[in-house]
Amino acid sequence: MTLDDFRITAGKGFKLANFDAGGKPLSTGSKASDEARLGELAQQLDAVQDVFYAEHRHKLLIVLQGMDTSGKDGTVRSVFRSFDPLGIRIASFKSPTPEELARDYLWRVHAQVPRKGEIVIFNRSHYEDVLITRVHGWIDDEECKRRYRQIREFEQMLVETGTTIVKCFLHISKDEQKQRLEQRIADPQKHWKFDMQDLAERKFWKEYQRAYEDAIAATATPQSPWYIVPADSKSHRNLVVADILKTTFDQLRPDYPPPKPELAKVVVE
Repeated sequence: MTLDDFRITAGKGFKLANFDAGGKPLSTGSKASDEARLGELAQQLDAVQDVFYAEHRHKLLIVLQGMDTSGKDGTVRSVFRSFDPLGIRIASFKSPTPEELARDYLWRVHAQVPRKGEIVIFNRSHYEDVLITRVHGWIDDEECKRRYRQIREFEQMLVETGTTIVKCFLHISKDEQKQRLEQRIADPQKHWKFDMQDLAERKFWKEYQRAYEDAIAATATPQSPWYIVPADSKSHRNLVVADILKTTFDQLRPDYPPPKPELAKVVVE
């Protein structure tokens, strides 16, 4: 199985049910071996990030979406652990402020997109505006379809102005979410992670699955693809995301800027 099997570039025929949240197609069969492989990938990504930043030409936007406990924070900690903070930034979009509500819903998002040489991770993103808003009936189907179109056009504009977009849906099963929530309740040191609202949102599981399925189908394009990442296994989830990034950098092929011959005559005293 290759990354193409995770990659969604068009919505026709897309069904979340066709993807196994508990699958481990890239695993060697050993958790220790998978984590060792992740460590190797992290070092390779660290090295290429240095070139990416120095070249100051490409822009990379990584979108992480998923149900509560799917591991967005854990993915950031594990996959990007060796990255130089100088060239990477994390943006998260919570409930909009009054100032943000007074503007269009993409206003606050556009302000966070990457600059040249920068990698930006959206830990939750503009897709919240077609997920929770739809599940709770804050927008109707007509408005939701308008937003799908606007998001496609927004992302196309970013692509046409030099941004590479990688969107990852961390696909977790309902049983695995239950187990992770129970672990947070059972461990006092994890109570800070637990929010009663998580239980309230869990009651809308089917509605969220449908909303994600429709949003992914409506916004997957060859230029701005989605990846359906099996997320029941934390180590395999991280391995898949790291592999996606490695492939992305291989395609971008960043290179250091050309040397400056005039520096050969510079004397440091």
